[in-house]
Amino acid sequence: MPDMSQKYNRRDFLKTLGTGMAALALPSFLPDERGLGALSQSTMQLGRVARDSISVYSEPSDKSSILFQRFQDDVLNIYNSIVSEDGPAYNPLWYRVWGGYVHSAFVQSVRNRLNTVQDTFPDSGQLMELTVPYSDAYRIRSGGKWEVFYRLYYSSTHWVFGVVEGPDGHPWYEIRDGLVTLSYYVPAAHLRMVTDEELAPISPEVSARDKRIEISIDFQTLKAFENGTLVHEALVSTGLPTTSLDPAAIPTDTPNGTHMVRSKRPSVHMGDGTLRSDAEAYELPGVPWVSYFEIHGYAIHGTYWHNNFGVTMSHGCVNMRSEDAKWVYRWSTPSPQDIDVTTVYHTPVVVTNE
Repeated sequence: MPDMSQKYNRRDFLKTLGTGMAALALPSFLPDERGLGALSQSTMQLGRVARDSISVYSEPSDKSSILFQRFQDDVLNIYNSIVSEDGPAYNPLWYRVWGGYVHSAFVQSVRNRLNTVQDTFPDSGQLMELTVPYSDAYRIRSGGKWEVFYRLYYSSTHWVFGVVEGPDGHPWYEIRDGLVTLSYYVPAAHLRMVTDEELAPISPEVSARDKRIEISIDFQTLKAFENGTLVHEALVSTGLPTTSLDPAAIPTDTPNGTHMVRSKRPSVHMGDGTLRSDAEAYELPGVPWVSYFEIHGYAIHGTYWHNNFGVTMSHGCVNMRSEDAKWVYRWSTPSPQDIDVTTVYHTPVVVTNE
């Protein structure tokens, strides 16, 4: 791999910041509907289509006429949210968009925020979060050729280890995720630093033994209790019913029983590390706020590939909105800073059908 840092020294870096790096030309994914593209850059709620296609309806009901389709990674201006009497009951939320209405199940709520670039990083890396609807990450091939590698999505988290000059002449961050053996790169303005303050434990004054998580398969909810008092509740998506007849296959059902939070990681690449563009493929870099609770790797974690909470969707894990998964990550024990987890009380996770 070429030494890109030699091409982009600190003087050049500071010069770039001085010319207004945050005003970098915006990616082409921003919507341009009724002249609202500029407004969408900062103030309007956006939605990213998170599956191969979705239908735009004439009314907030799947019984109304289908007007046209929107496709994977289209970014939509969301004018308002509507709870429809036509449901579906588990997720009655619809969005008013240009030309009609879309159901929220596969529309990720996103923003488009650019960030100040930093040029120094700890040896252990800096945790960062993607703040644009999506960003194409590149790898550097032999001969210095840049090639699209992964597409990263809003609210995903990544470990950044340095900054280089990207193929567009602007600063790009170097990401290492632990699953693939090479670095890949993304425009630096697309990522924001996750601060220590926002990772501070929640309710540290409450004894770890007085905390408990309950997950209901029937109701698709996660509830957190302190001393028996409910302190947080969120809709989830647990595992789809197992259909494999292979006795060696890991079941896709979320396992019932009493488990415990075993370990936590703020960013996990779930998949096998291959390069795939198939939206249905199990290749998910930067899954945020992962709390493992079962020996086979089942976890509670943030989700950027659907918005259909309240119905089973996963391969066995407990999908949550990223902000809810982050709350669980901060609230439960052991904390990520615990070196010897054998001496720490682990928050129980009780999974039932009730």
